Amino acid sequence: MTRSLLSRSAGALMRSLLERLGNDRNRILLSSWTSVDWQSLTFVGERHQASFRLLGPDAPALARRWSKGLEDAELDVGRGMFVAELTVADLSPEGADGSVVVSLEALTLKD
Repeated sequence: MTRSLLSRSAGALMRSLLERLGNDRNRILLSSWTSVDWQSLTFVGERHQASFRLLGPDAPALARRWSKGLEDAELDVGRGMFVAELTVADLSPEGADGSVVVSLEALTLKD
């Protein structure tokens, strides 16, 4: 049996994050993604850590535009799930190639 590299909630979260970039979504590379099961007394879900590299001549501006307000954004991750927490953990300075690395942490929960 072949398993997906990303869980259902991780895949939905990634698609929703990429949609925020609109036509510029082809300028972002997924560098890493880790998801682990998470639960409390009342909720079940997953904790995610992701790192993206944004490319192009105005990558710093694109990274700022993409991450601005992300913590408060209403992201559609599908029926039966929601994003409980989302944090921009790191926004690196521009690299030698002009790219910027954005690291995110999120918690998705099942309804």
